[in-house]
Amino acid sequence: MNATREIDVTAAREAILSGRTSLGIELGSTRIKACLVGEDPTDVLATGSHDWENRFVDRMWTYSLDDVWSALQSAYAGLVADVEGRFGVRPETFGAIGISAMMHGYLAFDDEDELLVPFRTWRNTTTGRASEELSALFGVNIPLRWSVAHLHQAVLDAEPHVPDVRFVSTLAGYVHWRLTGEKVIGVGDASGMFPIDSTTVAYDADFVARYDRIVEPLAPGLRLAEVLPTVLAAGRPAGQLTADGAALLDPSGSLRPGVPFCPPEGDAGTGMVATGAVSPRTGNVSAGTSIFAMVVLERPLQHAHAELDVVTTPAGDPVAMVHCNNGASELAAWVGLFRRFSEVTGTPVDADTAFEALFREALGGEADAGGLLAYNHLAGEPIAGLDEGRPLVVRAPDSRFTLANFMRAQVYGVFGTLSLGMRVLADEGVVLDTMFAHGGVFRTAGVAQRFLAASIDAPVAVMRTASEGGAWGIAVLASYLTAAEGGQSLGDYLRDRVFAGAAIDTAKPEADDVAGFAAYLERYEAGLAIERSAVGAL
Repeated sequence: MNATREIDVTAAREAILSGRTSLGIELGSTRIKACLVGEDPTDVLATGSHDWENRFVDRMWTYSLDDVWSALQSAYAGLVADVEGRFGVRPETFGAIGISAMMHGYLAFDDEDELLVPFRTWRNTTTGRASEELSALFGVNIPLRWSVAHLHQAVLDAEPHVPDVRFVSTLAGYVHWRLTGEKVIGVGDASGMFPIDSTTVAYDADFVARYDRIVEPLAPGLRLAEVLPTVLAAGRPAGQLTADGAALLDPSGSLRPGVPFCPPEGDAGTGMVATGAVSPRTGNVSAGTSIFAMVVLERPLQHAHAELDVVTTPAGDPVAMVHCNNGASELAAWVGLFRRFSEVTGTPVDADTAFEALFREALGGEADAGGLLAYNHLAGEPIAGLDEGRPLVVRAPDSRFTLANFMRAQVYGVFGTLSLGMRVLADEGVVLDTMFAHGGVFRTAGVAQRFLAASIDAPVAVMRTASEGGAWGIAVLASYLTAAEGGQSLGDYLRDRVFAGAAIDTAKPEADDVAGFAAYLERYEAGLAIERSAVGAL
């Protein structure tokens, strides 16, 4: 919520009743969040959320589509209840709506719009052969999690559903389609499906032709241009809420159809918007179940790298992405263990208190975490060369095993694989003036932010506007629809309208931390052999 002034309740109520608001909904890995903003997009009027979890079924990470809709309805109902509690009215329409979700993955449908196989999320690492073939075909890195890698792996494996594929989308694209009837996708999300030509803001036509040629003998009749959603840049109209869509989102019947939609975007793009990091030499880190860094490029990369993939901003500008499948989940599990200990001793604490205390303790740890190592690999990690994950804590007999060092190692572990990828960017000569950070691990001021600055040796900024992360970012993109009609660029809109008065806390890398993290990372990289052995043994 806007931290600089109080919201005028009467004006907000009128805006809600007249539909002069923007609604953003983001389907994250563990939480679906809805965020309503006013005519000033920095005014967060209400929020709603629903926790959910992926499932590991038949050796695939997935979410059921039934869960998608029940969770969306719950998050929306929570937002409506929050609006009623704050302003005494129930929203029936909005100025614009935007949908965001986890990037990548594979949702394939037939000509009857029926799902052909369970949703395969970004977390799956079963597409190695496809990734290798496509990377060689295009001369750019096609990561395991990209939608085209999932599609091509299904082709290579001669999966029986392939001849019936008529539409492939991401989670955000799928939800948008069901709400509006439009098979479109924002360019940032599309860039995690198939390589984008930033000059045309569309799929790279040469690469599409190459793919169609090599796939013809294996899957006759499969044409990428026919099965992928249409690409739209930020600010382009992307359809309207249908009557069926309104009933799907709000079974109570209060929500009226006809609301305009912005293009659906991926969580990477909304993270960039939520931090204002859409200009060259800026970037952002988003830390949740996964962790990834987005760095806006001044020039194309000189070489293809397995650690990096090139995606785009929601406006279509090229971005180097360092994506790690494993983020803060293992750290949260350890905090949960300590919370349980506090409960059995008769002094229970809530999650926020536990995180605050343990993060503060980490500040007292040695700069290199006292020789301890923490691996957060619950799932496979391509950058680390791991097909599967095994969370580990490793120490030598002479390591200094203290709570402070243990917690510092755990926080360092969140940034370990990310730092390996960022090192490749640095070797390419990519310069970073400021990295913006968002995610739950940064809520305790001055801890994870400081350690991230050490891990990338660059200043890390955290906004103090209390925005609601990606859900707020997609709400901002929805509100941008009107400004885009007047010709204002997304970068100018964010700079002049959204972040002009933003309060920012910046942590510069400290020399001792940088040296300590470098020592930690050297051990971390060597210790990956232990991880590989654990995957083989367990």
